[in-house]
Amino acid sequence: MDKTPIYPHSAAYARENGELEQYRASMRTLTECRNAIDSTIRSNWDGMNFPEGCAKEILERFGQERVTFILAYTVRETNFDNRFSGHNASWANTVSMHGMGRGRESCTLESHPAKVDLFIDLVQSDLQELAKQKSTKRRTHSADRGEKVFKLDKTPVYKETFAYAYEHGEAELHHASRRANIACKDAIVTAINDNYRDYRLNTAAAVKEVVQQFGFERMLYVLANTLQTMDSDGRISRANKQWAQSIPVVFEQGERDMTCLITRSHPGLLDMFASEARHEHLLKQPLKAADIRAEAEHIMQRLQSEQEPNSPSGTHYMAQISPDFLARAKTKDTDRLMAMLPFQSLSFSTLEGRRGTYALISQNENRFQKLQLRKPSVRKKLQEQSAAPKPPAKKKSKEQER
Repeated sequence: MDKTPIYPHSAAYARENGELEQYRASMRTLTECRNAIDSTIRSNWDGMNFPEGCAKEILERFGQERVTFILAYTVRETNFDNRFSGHNASWANTVSMHGMGRGRESCTLESHPAKVDLFIDLVQSDLQELAKQKSTKRRTHSADRGEKVFKLDKTPVYKETFAYAYEHGEAELHHASRRANIACKDAIVTAINDNYRDYRLNTAAAVKEVVQQFGFERMLYVLANTLQTMDSDGRISRANKQWAQSIPVVFEQGERDMTCLITRSHPGLLDMFASEARHEHLLKQPLKAADIRAEAEHIMQRLQSEQEPNSPSGTHYMAQISPDFLARAKTKDTDRLMAMLPFQSLSFSTLEGRRGTYALISQNENRFQKLQLRKPSVRKKLQEQSAAPKPPAKKKSKEQER
């Protein structure tokens, strides 16, 4: 792989700081990458699509950063008539341009935009596959080095009493679930102990260990069962107490199963573990329409609260998109978010020197518009009504029959 880094400054900066050679080397490699992508598109296009895996050679030769830079730069330079799909246009705005100015033909693909659009989708797919392969290799190396490798216990969480299980011939399922609950309790204690160093708990690593062994459902069930008994403990946050009370827990003849309670961990550390576990579980949940609307309202409020343009250049208003939203969002979710915000100049982009992704609008936009909310589909309502069970027809009374 060519490891020449992308030079992060302009030619003028390179000249002033005696770094012209690094700048030129970066530009040469970017041009080579551009030419290689164009060549791959030409040689692999079959008139309708590209064969799977044809982007892997380019990614292995030039690396993810350089390939995505060329693709994103091309989209941002040539999307003047909306030739690219909405999700790829949004994606391109999240890729850092490393201070590169506009009009660089040496960094702009010559292939037809429709082909480039499909090629971007292929690259994204190949990147996901390569990431999975790397993850598999890391797990193999970890096992070879004697690091912890866990096997997932797939025992279902049984949520009925033993009396119910006995009556329905499911006593063994009940026993297996209870054994798994106890093992999960012990795993939480071990994970907290093993990841507590220098008066600090690595909550992410601790939660990951337990999830790898028992999954989110059982881990959260065991945590909720314990936290429900700690309602008067000031070391447990109010948010975790309220969450725990919302989780249904099985009682046997009115008694809680005390063998599944976490009693050998400090309450403060257990609270930190529970907060991280809930957060990680949330990030795995798909976004609902209400979540997308809430994020749109949050962005709108931030944009309207600024007195002056707050972008680094002073030409745009900007508001950071919630990291949790981005972690959960799929392409259709970000497209829906963009559609809700009623701004002609809206773009989602990263900013050099700042973390996160931002929604930016021109200073000339009217910031005090209303969200563009999609009206309920009449067809969907009719389909729901037709699918709903119809009430039984009323029988005629005997008098009516006569």
